[in-house]
Amino acid sequence: MKRTIHSKNGPPAKGPYSHAVACGELIFVSGQGPVDPKTGEIVHGDLEAEATLALTNLKAILEDSGSSLDKVLKVTAFLSDIDNFGAFNEIYKRFFTKDFPARTCIQAGRLPFDIQVEIEAIATV
Repeated sequence: MKRTIHSKNGPPAKGPYSHAVACGELIFVSGQGPVDPKTGEIVHGDLEAEATLALTNLKAILEDSGSSLDKVLKVTAFLSDIDNFGAFNEIYKRFFTKDFPARTCIQAGRLPFDIQVEIEAIATV
């Protein structure tokens, strides 16, 4: 059964979508960017600030969904500039420290609100 998830600790959605959708033992988390969860405002900054906030939001939504970063199976990361791939990896490794999930990392032509990074994930409960 499909169940939509609205995280109390995640940032407010910037469009007509749910924070996540659960189906069976899987949770599909919508793309997360550098949005302040308290104010709903986009936080523009350097790659480290934006990626850290996006990953923090992803973590909050997973935890509110009954999951965690340790249960992530697949991550898709969209970067505004693929030249930031190495720097993004260093930030990413602070959140995913072992038993890394499968991952795709691509350069997007342009991300919403001119952010530098957006991250989505699939996890188990």
